[in-house]
Amino acid sequence: MKNSIYFLISLLFSFTVSCSSDANSDSEEVIVPEDMENPQPTEEPEPTEEGLYFPPTDADIWEEITFETLDWNEMEEQPLYDLLEGNGTDAFIILKNGKIAVEWYFGEFNKDSNHTWNSAAKTLTAMMVGIAQEEGFLNIEDPTSDFLGEGWSSMTIEQEQNITVRNQLTMTSGLDYTDEIFCYDPECLTYLNEPGTTWYYHNAPYTLLDQVLSNATNINFKDYFKDRIGSKIGMTGQWVKVGYNNLFFSDIRSMARYGLLALNQGNWNGTPILEDTEYFTNMTNTSQELNPAYGYLWWLNGKDTYRAPSSELEFNGKLINNAPDDLIAGLGAFDQKLYVVPSQKLVVVRFGDDTGASQLGPSSFDETLWERISSITDKD
Repeated sequence: MKNSIYFLISLLFSFTVSCSSDANSDSEEVIVPEDMENPQPTEEPEPTEEGLYFPPTDADIWEEITFETLDWNEMEEQPLYDLLEGNGTDAFIILKNGKIAVEWYFGEFNKDSNHTWNSAAKTLTAMMVGIAQEEGFLNIEDPTSDFLGEGWSSMTIEQEQNITVRNQLTMTSGLDYTDEIFCYDPECLTYLNEPGTTWYYHNAPYTLLDQVLSNATNINFKDYFKDRIGSKIGMTGQWVKVGYNNLFFSDIRSMARYGLLALNQGNWNGTPILEDTEYFTNMTNTSQELNPAYGYLWWLNGKDTYRAPSSELEFNGKLINNAPDDLIAGLGAFDQKLYVVPSQKLVVVRFGDDTGASQLGPSSFDETLWERISSITDKD
């Protein structure tokens, strides 16, 4: 049955707007409005003391920087382009110190086209939970039942009470994943293990965080995102329900803006979006011992072992051998990529079709792509 579910979700996750990757729900076409609201205007920012540039939030302006200025290897630019073009890429961006070093579009896709982030959007949810905790609406140690009430699953009340918001953030809920990982109807949510004793990439408890946020804040999570994050950093985009999934769609520059926010640890050009530095640190570092390469819905490089979606196995080595050890990432089905590298002040974003690995998160394309990126940035 799991294979049939993966086939279904592959159809759901393949939708994009204005490009070749269109996602469809079971019953109706998903339409993302083109007139996504723009945030309130602010003054054009200057580079920060740390050397990061932030684009204005009220204008289509973004400073660029050349390979020559960066002393990057221009001879490797074409091989990177060819790799992306040959693997169904729709859009690709590299930011260096916040400025655009690479911005490429393929086929009919352009900078105004919208694309689903797939599970890379989990990182947005993680940030929202941190903001909600900072504002006093919840604590991640709270039982999930505090916000969903009794009977949100088919477990006993005691078993429900043992699952916390932290378990949802870290993929350690203990819910049964052996038959269905997307359905969050009560009949689909049954007991398998004690919370915190196993790690498995289980989508249902993650998706329930949307309800947790809405109930805890008394604000629909879509509006909460727009007010607390999106409008403050100049993102456009919209959450769309597709089957059991709430998918986020935006243009690629919006994902790059969010990557820049993460690069600056939750601060946008002096405006704190997430002030709780302890939460941000915990979110982007190992969150539990079962999978060192996973934080709060963020993937982490540079660890000795890792676990991957759709598997109970532990793998030796780093998540992405060719990438810097301090890389953190939002990784979505069919190779949607958001990479953030603090040591190099890099943000890298890729939208497109599946490159052939058909994974729900990390894939072999990460290695191939970073081999090419590193050949440009590591000139020595």
